[in-house]
Amino acid sequence: QVQLVESGGGLVQPGGSLRLSCAASISIFRIFAMGWYRQGPGKQRELVAQITRNGSTHYADSVKGRFTISRDNAKNTVYLQMNSLKPEDTAVYYCNMLNSDSYWGQGTQVTVSS
Repeated sequence: QVQLVESGGGLVQPGGSLRLSCAASISIFRIFAMGWYRQGPGKQRELVAQITRNGSTHYADSVKGRFTISRDNAKNTVYLQMNSLKPEDTAVYYCNMLNSDSYWGQGTQVTVSS
């Protein structure tokens, strides 16, 4: 059973930064893609950023230039560095593992507010 455990969420002021972590219970070295999704209040879940096993990255237009996704295969962990946070970034952020199946973490709340 694959487990993904997110951490690093919290309350931050506009313009601030947070780093989310997603620790996987299995090796992510050969996993096709790892990603971060988010679901804001009253909104559908959306892709924020994704990184493939060869290191290619993809970002939602709304976070380009502010967010950076990275992976540490030795630690089986994926990160999302979030800078210049805005109130509209407020959401529950979910880690996703995509291979032959798709797996989700339990989510971590990010609130951007003054």
